[in-house]
Amino acid sequence: MAQEIREEKLSPVELADAHLAKIERLNPRLNAFVHVDPDRARREARAAEGAVREGRKLGALHGVPISIKSSVAAQGFRCESGTRLRAGFIATEDAPLVSRLRSAGAIVLGVTNAPELLMAWESDNLLYGRTNSPWDLERTPGGSSGGEAAAIAAGMSAGGVGSDGGGSIRVPAHFSGICGLKPTPGRIPSTGHFPESSGPFALIGVVGPMARTVADLRAFFEVMQGPDEGDSCAAPVPLRWPSDSRIRNLRIGYFEDDGRTPVTAETRAAVETAAHALHSAGFQVEPFRPEGLEEARKLWKKFFVKVAGMLISPMFRGREHDQSPILKQFLEWSAAEPELTGESLLDAWIGRDGARARFLEQMRRYPILLCPAAAIPAFRHGERSWHIEGQTVGYLDAWSYTEWFNLLGNPAAVVPVGESAEGLPIGVQIVGRPWEEEWVLAVAAALENECKAWKAPPIR
Repeated sequence: MAQEIREEKLSPVELADAHLAKIERLNPRLNAFVHVDPDRARREARAAEGAVREGRKLGALHGVPISIKSSVAAQGFRCESGTRLRAGFIATEDAPLVSRLRSAGAIVLGVTNAPELLMAWESDNLLYGRTNSPWDLERTPGGSSGGEAAAIAAGMSAGGVGSDGGGSIRVPAHFSGICGLKPTPGRIPSTGHFPESSGPFALIGVVGPMARTVADLRAFFEVMQGPDEGDSCAAPVPLRWPSDSRIRNLRIGYFEDDGRTPVTAETRAAVETAAHALHSAGFQVEPFRPEGLEEARKLWKKFFVKVAGMLISPMFRGREHDQSPILKQFLEWSAAEPELTGESLLDAWIGRDGARARFLEQMRRYPILLCPAAAIPAFRHGERSWHIEGQTVGYLDAWSYTEWFNLLGNPAAVVPVGESAEGLPIGVQIVGRPWEEEWVLAVAAALENECKAWKAPPIR
């Protein structure tokens, strides 16, 4: 889109109008957007068109219509994070990453739905209700960046911004048949996100791009990345795109399951397809299941499930009636976990650092890993367990395939590769070493090129 705008083959005004028309047609069924500003989008599109006409210098995303998850501050738009506690809250300034996107010429159409305070893998709340998948309205596009995934998959947005503390970019991308990138904490500033990425959350929570293609992920990543003083994990890491010859020398390890949580047969097949595709593309691909995954899962649960409950529960004192059923359920799970004391939290923090060091040592041999993004494809609204290979897989366990890498701090992308018996998309996860997003995206692009699995959802 940006290239055709630069070449004056495509009008920013026509492009904005086309997206707004699609929002008007599809959003009543999907409920992906919770706040759209058509007048502002058209005004900015006219200005973008004028800049092209006048021959001014154009940014990398000039005139491209995008969306932002409602937990990220975008000036003039609602930033409610799906909770009644923030009902009607309008951001007065842009988060740094939104400012960078606007500076590159992107036009923000609106903000998208999420579960209350982002604590679910299904996007539903008391403010706006549930978001439906463009593949099947009776299923969820995932969470917590579910509104974002649905908007992008359905063509209501060219791409945008999600956040991820336990798979919240990658699971919706996998469910919705699009691409998503969870970066290393600090590579893209989380400043301006609510809830704030601070304390233990700073180690696991990130913001990142979501789009229909890996090339679009790369375009967003290049604009969004870079340190910001508001992000405690920030580091001045320059862009370093590897050459094709260096990429082909990578050794890639893959595993279809973790030996604990079974995955559907089609999920297993998608990982195998991805491994064979990359081997055909010239990569060294070998079966390899890292050690320490179960330790990482248990530690993630302390940092995310228990700590989140400790932080969120006090916010609702006297306003318990404002909790959505999904958040209430999450807080019950949190309360059932063993209490964290100062000593046990310190032990968990030290344990996390040890687990990370041991994991990265294994990645010396395999700098890239391939594995499932989740145990299942998109589930029906309200489901909380599934029967797979003779076992019952519980709600939190189904996403352990993404949770590990939040705890360990690895960048990871999801690319569509296969589909389920019901025709639902299945993505595969590509995991790299911290601060090596460029390598992850390069392998993701090669996989996408080999599989060519993306297709539009059936909603029209």
